[in-house]
Amino acid sequence: MSYKNKTYVMFDADTDIRMYRLMTAWKANDKIDFNFHDAHDLNNLRKTASEETIKRKLRERLNSTKQAILLVGENTKNLYKFVRWEIEVAMSMDIPIIAVNLCKSNSSTERTPPILKNNAYFVSVPFEQSKIKHALDKFPDEYHRKKSEAPSDRSYTWK
Repeated sequence: MSYKNKTYVMFDADTDIRMYRLMTAWKANDKIDFNFHDAHDLNNLRKTASEETIKRKLRERLNSTKQAILLVGENTKNLYKFVRWEIEVAMSMDIPIIAVNLCKSNSSTERTPPILKNNAYFVSVPFEQSKIKHALDKFPDEYHRKKSEAPSDRSYTWK
């Protein structure tokens, strides 16, 4: 089995891609202490690819993933074709999921996909660089110690 060190980011590509791009900009900026190994850098997908091909490539990306971020936007809970599928696959692969709320909530909301709320041990954080970084640094180890407590929505207390 290959070493898992990547972070897989799940999001609504139609409406939330700008937030994903902002995260990659934080990563690229030497003046910001934010870094993650992006699983999306692996095996680029073409827009003309079939659903079967896309899912196969996404599964390959998930295979090298240590943790996943789910950008929770306005439509996330209604996306079944890829986002819900990605969540299900991540859960089946025992990958810790960090729900990042674009509405800046520190806990799960009505926008959080039910598949996550009802079945997973996960953490919710607001879309803020320092808080996402904290979750990336702390949650995977916590997940592996406490995943048996699922379903449970974890949140961190911010000072």
